[in-house]
Amino acid sequence: MFDLTPEEARLLLNVALMAVGRNRFRSAAAILAALERFRPNHPSIAEAKMVALMSAGDFLAAVTYADGDGSRNFPNSAMLQAFKGMALIRLDRKSEARDVLSAVAAQDGNPAAARMAQDLLKG
Repeated sequence: MFDLTPEEARLLLNVALMAVGRNRFRSAAAILAALERFRPNHPSIAEAKMVALMSAGDFLAAVTYADGDGSRNFPNSAMLQAFKGMALIRLDRKSEARDVLSAVAAQDGNPAAARMAQDLLKG
């Protein structure tokens, strides 16, 4: 069985995010799907999927992912919830976004997610 080292997985994750940055969303999705097979329990891959979906303008799919596989596999991921709040804002579901982002801003397990949520709540 083929396996990826943590360094190889990080490299592929970075390549997927570079693909997103170049609007190559199908390529990014394929890389992330492959990574998920090797690292199914890695929250960074789920976070990258959220970024890819939102970058492609598919905010509804991002919320659906966050509520489905994202919350099922990573129920305590503050960053996934922050991204969900961002997607809800883009869907003009401001009340839901405020609820989600307020919870993320109040948690102390992920300071980066808390800061992001606070910034989104201000905007």
